[in-house]
Amino acid sequence: MVHNFNAGPGILPQAVLEQAARAILNIDDTGLSILEIGHRTPLFEGILHKAVSLVKELMNLDADHEVLFLHGGASTQFMQVPMNLLNTNETAAYIDNGIWGSKAIKEAKLFGNVDVVASSADKNHTYITKTFSVPHNAKYLHYTTNNTVEGTQWQHIPESNGVSLVADMSSDIFSRELNFNAFDLIYAGAQKNMGAAGVNLLVVNKNILGKVDRKLPTIMDYRNHIANGSMLNTPPVFAIYVSMLTLQWLKDLGGVKVMEAINDEKASFFYDTLDSLPQFTGPVAREDRSKMNAVFVMKDPGLEKLFIDYCKSLNLYGIKGHRSVGGFRVSLYNALPLSSVQVVCDAMKAFASQHG
Repeated sequence: MVHNFNAGPGILPQAVLEQAARAILNIDDTGLSILEIGHRTPLFEGILHKAVSLVKELMNLDADHEVLFLHGGASTQFMQVPMNLLNTNETAAYIDNGIWGSKAIKEAKLFGNVDVVASSADKNHTYITKTFSVPHNAKYLHYTTNNTVEGTQWQHIPESNGVSLVADMSSDIFSRELNFNAFDLIYAGAQKNMGAAGVNLLVVNKNILGKVDRKLPTIMDYRNHIANGSMLNTPPVFAIYVSMLTLQWLKDLGGVKVMEAINDEKASFFYDTLDSLPQFTGPVAREDRSKMNAVFVMKDPGLEKLFIDYCKSLNLYGIKGHRSVGGFRVSLYNALPLSSVQVVCDAMKAFASQHG
């Protein structure tokens, strides 16, 4: 059996994979593949409508929040957010807690002023900066809820001093209960917790749109996507279909509340094991550890390649850490079963006993 700890694209529920595989050959007994149906057919319109409805239900969104499925992934939103929300003479507040926050800051500077109100760069982003002040005249506060590379996660919604709150939730969307209505804009690439690569979820409070002076390219204006129901141009049909299946799987499981309890159990099991083994260590401050991406290293770096090879021999995939930080990373996304966490923990214990 293969155990998939890849950070993204990440593991999908087995039931979703099986249903998607069948749809590639024949969706809903039409004799057509999901890859070849028209996006303006009743069949796909029903799929898209169901995906949007599931997002609204799972996030308990109010009537002011619109749901879009867009091209480009989360990285496109680094520039599309400030393009739609920030005038050239205005300032947006950003929190820099890792690689993705840094990339978002770089893009935002192309459209207006950026005030980096907090940064954890002084300790290589191994903690979450919790004490900071947001200027009351900031257009919005942007932060990344979970840092996939560095292995840190916000355990609460930061105080935004009354300004609009914008969040990149790419790697922990639908993993825990939050007041999603507290955010004026949320974006998330689907390929970690809610589907396959190729589509980006956007949840936006429509009341914050249409307030910039610049002329926006048609396809970059969120209002046009809302008016056209995510079909301003040909949408990523298959990726949206897989997202719909994944969201339905989550609903059938019991929703976000049940998923959070499962994720808490997986994370506790893993970190308890990590902390019990002196051969391994986690660089992240304990209170800021991610429940989605557990990052750790070996106290003897010379053993790291041996551990990677050992994991491969056990069919444990995706254990190697991001190239920018090294070490190891175990991604604990929604679809990862507890049994896989138990297997990797057993592997760590066995390896530690052999190299004590």
